[in-house]
Amino acid sequence: MSTAPPPGGFTTEDLWRLPGLPPHTELINGSLVSPRPQEKWHSRVINLLVAELDRQAPDGLRADREMTVRLAKRQAPEPDVVVVTSEAYERDEPSTYYLPEDVALAIEAVSPDSEERDRDTKPRKYAKAGIRHYWRVENDKGRTVVYVYERDPATEGFSLTGIHHNRLKVTTPFIVDIDLTSVGKRSA
Repeated sequence: MSTAPPPGGFTTEDLWRLPGLPPHTELINGSLVSPRPQEKWHSRVINLLVAELDRQAPDGLRADREMTVRLAKRQAPEPDVVVVTSEAYERDEPSTYYLPEDVALAIEAVSPDSEERDRDTKPRKYAKAGIRHYWRVENDKGRTVVYVYERDPATEGFSLTGIHHNRLKVTTPFIVDIDLTSVGKRSA
């Protein structure tokens, strides 16, 4: 199979079957999006969030990193971090992706090449698929900032509920308290 898009674009089935795709290739609007190499901050903020969210999540939820979420026929983004049901985390199949109903929280750490997708395209797709919580994490001149969103069922879009500098403290989708200044530092 060629990597030239078929009429109408690629589907999620194509994404699983195409040989030789780079790791972490996403499907957005039927187009394949291959990531660029990560900056250190990007990797380190993901490490912190996965570790802290998995540690702080209540029974029934688990944090995972860089797993595809199959939203629709031509939509299969890969959030940097997801919090999913324990059942989805533990199940054997599907082993390469989660479904929207599995996801309690999707998080994107913004890179220069992903800014438009992470600020606009992906949040709209996540909200349309029914994912209730979305966080966008940005590096503001060396300072980690988390933008917290919640899905409004009336508009089926996300509404900003907070902007967090230095410390992320929220009560939904569960109680979370993360020192954002500890990105890249060793745990005590």
